[in-house]
Amino acid sequence: MPQPPAAATRPVTAAPRPPGQVSQQQSPARIGPYEVFQLLGEGGMGRVFLARSPGSRLVALKVIRPEYAEASNFRGRFRREAESARRVSGFFTPPVLDADADAPQPWLATAYVPAPSLHDVVRSFGVLPEPALRALGAGLAEALLAIHDTGIVHRDLKPGNVLVAEDGPRVIDFGISSAVDATQLTRTGAVMGTPGFMAPEQIVSSREAGPAADVFSLGCVLVFAATGRGPFGAGGTAEILYRAVHQQPQLDGVPQGLSPLIGSCLDKDPARRPPAASVLAALGAADPAALLTEGLREDLAR
Repeated sequence: MPQPPAAATRPVTAAPRPPGQVSQQQSPARIGPYEVFQLLGEGGMGRVFLARSPGSRLVALKVIRPEYAEASNFRGRFRREAESARRVSGFFTPPVLDADADAPQPWLATAYVPAPSLHDVVRSFGVLPEPALRALGAGLAEALLAIHDTGIVHRDLKPGNVLVAEDGPRVIDFGISSAVDATQLTRTGAVMGTPGFMAPEQIVSSREAGPAADVFSLGCVLVFAATGRGPFGAGGTAEILYRAVHQQPQLDGVPQGLSPLIGSCLDKDPARRPPAASVLAALGAADPAALLTEGLREDLAR
């Protein structure tokens, strides 16, 4: 029987830490033209700060880790990805406002969305019923359409990279994952991503991860939202990655009306997965207000 891949060869992005767990003293006073207020979180690619533009607009400022900035060809990749990201214009993606690939630590600024992540919503308020899942899926599919139309593949769509705002979900962290992933692959032969939300082809060979890999991740996110767990269970990194490549997803708890669609998104063969446009069409008209449970409404109001 084939053995699970070794965990040491698959570095993954860390889940962001809540602002309350991060010392404000770690925040620089200014990055580029932006006045920095606090550290919102950090992950495998870098740190995210809440900052203010010279025109008093709040932004989320992502600063790339030094080890990537120092890597050969990273800045060129980052510049190209940032330029593409600025062309993404979908409603369900916060606009990319600015970027500097030549700064000592490259950074990218997006509009700040004052909303919790899907991960925090499910942990705090419970799993989503079918109408809410349809609204979530429609928003994410539309976001992927806008991202893919500019030639970007997200590569790290997960509950922590989905914000649940009052008027619908927002997909964040697109536009730099590809540059970091390519740099990591060049340096170590390893793949960036999050166990339980990565497509099989992304695990086996990141160079083959196209738009269909994001559709697979979308299916994983919807399973998490419906059940509170990923479709490939819990455990160590190696075990989860092995199941994603070799075993069928666990769809127990997914509403029956959505199970066939989500199952098709999770097909091992990327050629058999529906494109994001087909996922959006299959979900039909969805009401973003269905996402707003009473507890989430109160949280957003705060």
